[in-house]
Amino acid sequence: MSAGLEQQAACAVVAVELDFERRRETAIPLADIGASMAAGRFVWIDLDAGDQTEARRLLSGLGLVGEDIVDLALRDEPSTQYGRHDGYLHLVVSGYRQCGDAFELERVSVTFGERFMITIHRGHVQFLDGVRQDYHGDFVSFAKTPSFLLYEIWDHLIANYLDAQTIMGERVERLQDELRRETVDDGVFARVSALGADLLHFRKLLLPVRATLADMSTRRSHVLSEATQAFLANMVGTVDHLLQDMLVDRDILTEALNLHMSMVSHRTNQVMKKLTVVSVVFLPLTFLVGVYGMNFEIFPELRWRYGYLYFWGLVVAGVTTLLYTLRRSRLL
Repeated sequence: MSAGLEQQAACAVVAVELDFERRRETAIPLADIGASMAAGRFVWIDLDAGDQTEARRLLSGLGLVGEDIVDLALRDEPSTQYGRHDGYLHLVVSGYRQCGDAFELERVSVTFGERFMITIHRGHVQFLDGVRQDYHGDFVSFAKTPSFLLYEIWDHLIANYLDAQTIMGERVERLQDELRRETVDDGVFARVSALGADLLHFRKLLLPVRATLADMSTRRSHVLSEATQAFLANMVGTVDHLLQDMLVDRDILTEALNLHMSMVSHRTNQVMKKLTVVSVVFLPLTFLVGVYGMNFEIFPELRWRYGYLYFWGLVVAGVTTLLYTLRRSRLL
């Protein structure tokens, strides 16, 4: 087990010390976190909170954040939250993990101070794994302040949202093609409903993300550098484009469904039109059959020599007249 990874019951903790003067990062044990911060270095503490009781004990032992922040960090609500506190910022963000055509939200709590950052999550988080893999190069190359880590988190999170929006756009195109077919199975309506719910949930997630980025990029803070704020401000525009694309996808999905229902209604009207023509043709025939099928004792036509031929002549003349009239009226 490496020095920076400590297993506590069902919790895994990784502590990394970042020295910005020497451009060096070092994995350290939890016991050395206080000394590292006192020496002026920055520490990133990543906690996989598999067991809430143990995670609470570890966070309380560090003494870096208040109990209210610990409670917020360990909740299960996958919503975007943001708050400013004395000495640090706290935010909760959620990324997407694809599971077939569905998505699962991955919640991460981030507490950022002058000398520390604490990330708390459960299990592997896709966008956070990307941050851990990629931040080293940026740290060595151009990072001047610890707030570059917040940029790294938001950058991978926005990339995660872009991937999710691309997948949803592809689902919209597939459903649009499916709804244009001659025969559509009933399951398509459930898929349209599920995709519509995903798009609505995506919008509800992006709106507070935009508000959080706008606040972080405009309000001054002693833990955020102005250079980082400028990069975060650029991300606000990206989120705006995501919101617009999501609305376009919803409109396309709605129009495709409306078009399908219009086509179904048109086909139904065509069938009803044909049935109406048949009914109109057979209505007088039914009348004639009903009249000559009556069982009256005195029925003059029964003794006509050519009564049968007369009946069929009347039938042919009536049907011909009706068909001619319907065709002239463009009903046939």
